[in-house]
Amino acid sequence: MATGKKPGKLARAKKAAKSAKSALSRKRATRKERTAADTAKAEAQTSSVNVSSSDQIDLAFLRGLIEAVDQSGIDSVEIDRDGTRVRISKTPPPAPVSAAMPAVIHHATPAAVPSAAVAAPAEAAVAAPLAAEAPKSNLIEVKSPMVGTFYRSPAPEAPSYVEVGSQVTKGQTLCILEAMKLMNEMESEVDGTIREILVDNADPVEYGQVLYRIEPASR
Repeated sequence: MATGKKPGKLARAKKAAKSAKSALSRKRATRKERTAADTAKAEAQTSSVNVSSSDQIDLAFLRGLIEAVDQSGIDSVEIDRDGTRVRISKTPPPAPVSAAMPAVIHHATPAAVPSAAVAAPAEAAVAAPLAAEAPKSNLIEVKSPMVGTFYRSPAPEAPSYVEVGSQVTKGQTLCILEAMKLMNEMESEVDGTIREILVDNADPVEYGQVLYRIEPASR
């Protein structure tokens, strides 16, 4: 009975040893594949590899080529093998530089002023002097018929021809206008009362300038 059990135990031991060996082999193969993948990944991170082909390139050849470039003094290499083009470069390609956008400068534009708002003060400024020079009700303006110098009296020591409130008759002398060294007497054209004298003695006057305002006598 004891002799019959030994062959069965030996067979089971051999089978177990074979299974353990197979598992160890698979484990080593898996570990080797992981090591190769990690090595290829690390080498790819240090070098820039461009492969132009529809076919898979041999991994061992690619790894050897990367190692050769890393150990040499060259920066990049490009080869064509059986229709497969491989380019390995130590220096990564430069990042694309975007064109600088031109600066946009905004200039503040002054607000438009309505023309009516500008014209209104100007018209008011012009209307004010005109209103001041406008004749009062029913007063007759006596204007200078020439350019010259206005004198209220015939001589510096003599009294003035008329004063404000003086009664005048048609043809009466009101003042003297000196032009080109000639003394020209200016006469009243109406009967009435002097209400305003608008020029001072010895002042220069212009053609058409208002000298007096006379209130005509009632008829």
